[in-house]
Amino acid sequence: MAMEGKESLYDAPASEVQQNQSSPRKSTPPPDNEEKATHVRFLLSNVEAGSIIGKGGSTINDFQSQSGARIQLSRNYEYFPGTSDRIVTVSGMVDDIMKAIDLILTKLLDEFYAAEGGDVDPQSRIRLVVPNSSCGGIIGKGGVIIKSLIEESHAGIKISPQDNFYPGLHDRLVTVSGTFGEQIKAIELILLKLVEDPYYQQSVNAAFSYSVAYNGMNYGPDVVGRKYQNTRFQNKEDRNSSLTIGIPDEHIGIVVGRGGRSIMEISQLSGARVKISDRGDFMSGTSDRKVTITGPQTAVHIAETMISRKVASVSER
Repeated sequence: MAMEGKESLYDAPASEVQQNQSSPRKSTPPPDNEEKATHVRFLLSNVEAGSIIGKGGSTINDFQSQSGARIQLSRNYEYFPGTSDRIVTVSGMVDDIMKAIDLILTKLLDEFYAAEGGDVDPQSRIRLVVPNSSCGGIIGKGGVIIKSLIEESHAGIKISPQDNFYPGLHDRLVTVSGTFGEQIKAIELILLKLVEDPYYQQSVNAAFSYSVAYNGMNYGPDVVGRKYQNTRFQNKEDRNSSLTIGIPDEHIGIVVGRGGRSIMEISQLSGARVKISDRGDFMSGTSDRKVTITGPQTAVHIAETMISRKVASVSER
């Protein structure tokens, strides 16, 4: 969740958080779809995630007890590709999930008010993580469904284009913007559409959804909502290997990324270790820096592909 033009602060202890927002759901009788078990995933910054977890896990445990839903977060520094945000997965019955989201968003807003002293509903946004194959059910033919969702909730709803840059990424971001009440209403409407999707429902039974083999890789179920490779259990045939490739010196920056974020993402997604030679240390007879990739053969191949695509995207400009 991100405040537009504001920076969220998290100083108030969980015991002082007051649920002073009236949920727009209380006056609406629950539809039949709310009797189905499902899940919803969204992104939070590290600071926001820490606030939701609370000291010793006190806040997240309290929210689970109050809502009846299960709340899980990806590990620290395990981010959704292309972002520096962690993935939150809330699972259970639809009504319980919405209670949990209500608690989470209210806490963040309460702490925002405590820090800023505001008395007007701030405009904020939350990014949901939705499988590519399920986005059609939200958009509808000619965009008719997403238009109706926007009209009914009064929230802004935008779906990111399909990203083919990251191997194994089958998810898109659905950004919901507006006031607290508008966001809650929009999230509920979107979730009720997703519940109708058999593929989305099947993913509930998968470990954190979509933790399945992709191109022969072994993905671990211990990371919420993402397909980071499980390097603990490798096939005997998939022994460690090493590959050194040359990358033009002027393109090294795109591989490393700001603050090393890109190279960290490549390592996290592929399961390989990526090391770049020092300045002036070139491949023999060239001005290309050495990029050494080590790890299981499959991981090395995935990392090489990701690096090549990054460099190609710059070269084509």
